[in-house]
Amino acid sequence: MPKAGPRLSIRIDLPGGVRFGPGKAALLTAIGELGSLAAAARSLSMSYPRALKLVDDMNAGFPEPLVEKQHGGAGRGGSALTATGRHVLDLYRSICDTAGTATAAQRNELVRLIGRPKH
Repeated sequence: MPKAGPRLSIRIDLPGGVRFGPGKAALLTAIGELGSLAAAARSLSMSYPRALKLVDDMNAGFPEPLVEKQHGGAGRGGSALTATGRHVLDLYRSICDTAGTATAAQRNELVRLIGRPKH
């Protein structure tokens, strides 16, 4: 099995107390793929109330909602990313990719230093 390299995890603190990081990005990704908040929560081993709170926080933190929720009933409910939600997710992924590329040498140096024998 290949040795795992150092991973970079980015959380962005935006004005107004809005925070966006890997957990919210994973939730948006799962909602986009599964079309359901409940299914997205299950796929991430997250409780539905926790997932709902994160979506409500994200929707309240941006001028336009990131996730559109439809309650159950004849249409069976569901959730979908809005255009703004897709754009925020794309921007976050781009930021992570850029930061990952820019810091690869430094992260590899940290791994090299960790691998040194202790004195």
